Amino acid sequence: MLALFDLDNTLIDRSAGLEHWARGFVRSRLLPLEAEAVVCDRLRERAHPEDFVGLGATLGLSDDPGDLWHEYVDGVARSVRCFPGVREGLESLRGSGWTIGVATNGAGDIQRAKLAATGLAPLFDGICVSGAVGARKPERHFFEAAAAECGASLSTGGWMVGDNPETDMVGARAAGLRTLWVMGDREWVGGPRKPDVMVPGIAEAIEVLRRLPVCSAGTL
Repeated sequence: MLALFDLDNTLIDRSAGLEHWARGFVRSRLLPLEAEAVVCDRLRERAHPEDFVGLGATLGLSDDPGDLWHEYVDGVARSVRCFPGVREGLESLRGSGWTIGVATNGAGDIQRAKLAATGLAPLFDGICVSGAVGARKPERHFFEAAAAECGASLSTGGWMVGDNPETDMVGARAAGLRTLWVMGDREWVGGPRKPDVMVPGIAEAIEVLRRLPVCSAGTL
C-alpha cells in the first residue's frame, strides 16, 4: 500500500528551521533586529529563487539574488530538523511492506537539500517535488506523478499524510487517496468533509498507518 507524506511542517520543522536561518542571516548582514520578521514573513509560505529579488531590495542588500537563494538553500537545509519519531517510524513502515513517498510543493533544490541534510532521502521509494514535475498540490496531476515516482498508481489507492488542509487533504481526497491530517492544535475548517483521520502529530500519524494491515490498508 502507498503512503505519501508532505515534507514541510509534516516530517520536518520548516518553521523553526526558517527562523533559525533568518536570525543568523540578519546578524551576518548587520541588519536591524526587525529584519528577521521581514525575512520570515516573506518566506513563511514558500521560497523560490525569484522571491529573493524583492527580498534583497526590501532589505537594501547589494547581493546577487541568485547568491542569496543558494545561501538560503544551504542554510535552511542545515537548520531544519525532523520531528521526533519520524525516521524510526518511516523505517518501520517500509519494513512492514508499505511503499512510501514524499509529495511536496516547492523548488527541487531546496526540498531535496532538506531531505539529504536530515537523512530522510534514502527512506523513500520516490520523491516528488512540484518544481520538478510542473504541477503543484492540490492538482490531481501532481498526485499522479507522486504515485508514479514510487512505482505505484492512484488506481490502487493509498494515503496522503500532511498538515495543509487544502493542498494535502482536499487535493488528495479529490485524487482518490485516503487522508490523514496532522492537525497540531488546530480545528478542521477545510470544509464539511473531514479527513479520514486527524491526529496531533506525525508520530501519531505514522502509528495509525502501522496498525493497518498492508494488504487492506485502504480501509480503517
